[in-house]
Amino acid sequence: MSASSLLMGLLAVSVTSCGGSASSEPTGAPAQAATSADGATPSTLNIRYIDGDSLMTHYNLAKDFQEASMRAVSKIESARQAKGAEIQKFAAAIEQKGRSNGYLTEASYNADMQKLQKMQQDAENYLANLSRNTENELAQQQLQLNDSIENYIKIYNTQKGYDAILFKAAGIYFNPALDITNEIVEGLNARYNKVSDNK
Repeated sequence: MSASSLLMGLLAVSVTSCGGSASSEPTGAPAQAATSADGATPSTLNIRYIDGDSLMTHYNLAKDFQEASMRAVSKIESARQAKGAEIQKFAAAIEQKGRSNGYLTEASYNADMQKLQKMQQDAENYLANLSRNTENELAQQQLQLNDSIENYIKIYNTQKGYDAILFKAAGIYFNPALDITNEIVEGLNARYNKVSDNK
């Protein structure tokens, strides 16, 4: 599971409902006619959308998590190379010792081969654990990121009163006038920076 795919998991459809009405819609804001639940009285849906790609690019928490995930992936790759080099070096030493008749007994050769096999198994276990721990950390970061965005959108919408806030990926076309991405990013970053300053 790549860091990018975890972070981009946020782009799933997200809808925030609120008890907004036509009277809460800003002057000149686009609206869409719909039929109310009773099928008779027409109502107005007040909808906005967020560009998930832009949100991930500009939200500081998302950027920090992206950098952390890149460091984690780099750490795994460095460990894999280090373990591989260590095993390769020992295997070469066994081969060289065998060519120079350095093994006086078959038992000593077998002992080195067993050590090599154990090194390989230990390396596999270490890398598997490291990868698993990294995936768990990235999953927790994704949950934190999702919660942060969803919680802020709910707070944001208590003031705006929109009927729904969607991610752009939820539809084929949205009127650009419905885009509130910049407002959401500004609000998220203001809140995130405030938390960071208190640490």
